[in-house]
Amino acid sequence: MRQPVGIKSLAVSVPSVIRTNDFWRENYPDLVARAEQNIAKKNQKIADKNQSLSKVFTSDGFDPTNAFDIEMKPYLSDPFRGMTQRYVLGSDESALTMESEAARKALAAANMKPEDVDLMIVTSLFADNIVPGNAAFLAGELGLKGAAWNLESTCSSASVMLQTAAALIRSGEYRNVLGVVSVTYSRYAPEEDTLSWFLGDGAGAFVVGELKENQGVIATKILHTHETCGTFYTELDKDALGNPKLVMRGSPRASKMFRQTTEKFIRDCCKGAAEMAGVTLDEIDFFAFNTPTVWYANVGTRTLGVDPSKTINLCSRYANIGPVLPLTNLYHAAEAGRICENDLVLVYTIGSASNAGATVMRWGDVALGSSPHSSLTKDKIPVGATM
Repeated sequence: MRQPVGIKSLAVSVPSVIRTNDFWRENYPDLVARAEQNIAKKNQKIADKNQSLSKVFTSDGFDPTNAFDIEMKPYLSDPFRGMTQRYVLGSDESALTMESEAARKALAAANMKPEDVDLMIVTSLFADNIVPGNAAFLAGELGLKGAAWNLESTCSSASVMLQTAAALIRSGEYRNVLGVVSVTYSRYAPEEDTLSWFLGDGAGAFVVGELKENQGVIATKILHTHETCGTFYTELDKDALGNPKLVMRGSPRASKMFRQTTEKFIRDCCKGAAEMAGVTLDEIDFFAFNTPTVWYANVGTRTLGVDPSKTINLCSRYANIGPVLPLTNLYHAAEAGRICENDLVLVYTIGSASNAGATVMRWGDVALGSSPHSSLTKDKIPVGATM
């Protein structure tokens, strides 16, 4: 019988600055006006490099039989593509400050001390230094005594991290593993580029260890995503003072990539993981889909033919927070009582130029860290796939 290993505690941290769409309407009115003009022209191809969002998510090549296109269509008339709010770093905040807060909350929820952690695995997208990652820095902040590794699989990092931690514990190498993920997109997406409209910052942490019998990770199906390489990329630019800086860009071919690959990755990973777990999709009690866009959860439920009430989507509140998305959705679903002990849960993630993955787990008595903010209380969590 497989050793019952899975998530024991879970926490989320967000930075202090809340940025709504009014920020761009007030500070970059010309940028918003150009985006609205593009909509009036039926989202035709444009050369403006700062109109990345309309290049990535466009009606060009619309296919009425494609699940991604069907669910995206209602948002094409909105220049912000359905995004309304995102959390971004303040002047005194960093990936490390968010990671430290999330990690401390996860340890406190698990009633653990730093010395109880045998291994910490960290993903910082992006780290506070170009190299190395934040693992050793965070270990020093927390006062850990054991190993600390950096792991990177872009937006699928949490799934790869959970699979790695569970395998290492089952092998007997470690007993308690702390996983920490963060994203700081606001550093690399210039405010004057519309790509920044669908990106946010945040961090999440979870403790992995032995659970009750028949609980924990049952199966994981992970596939590489070479088809997505080059759709999002960084390039060297200059800031207002002429200093070099890295900026994140979206390729016009991203739209075609989403249409061609989204359904395939969801179907292959989710059905593959369920088959490996010996369950059907109908038996899954809750689905936590990656939600980089406000319509992505609906693409998942449409593709798999599952009840939309079995998932949650907080994208309009958090925007795209990359590798932190699955942890945020799991956290708030559990907080709202949407996931209960012994429920079968399927988590799906997709990362550009890395991996797509699905994990089937039997939810344990997961302890939750304190709320990342007071504005999102239990009675405000949405039922269903949209806010």
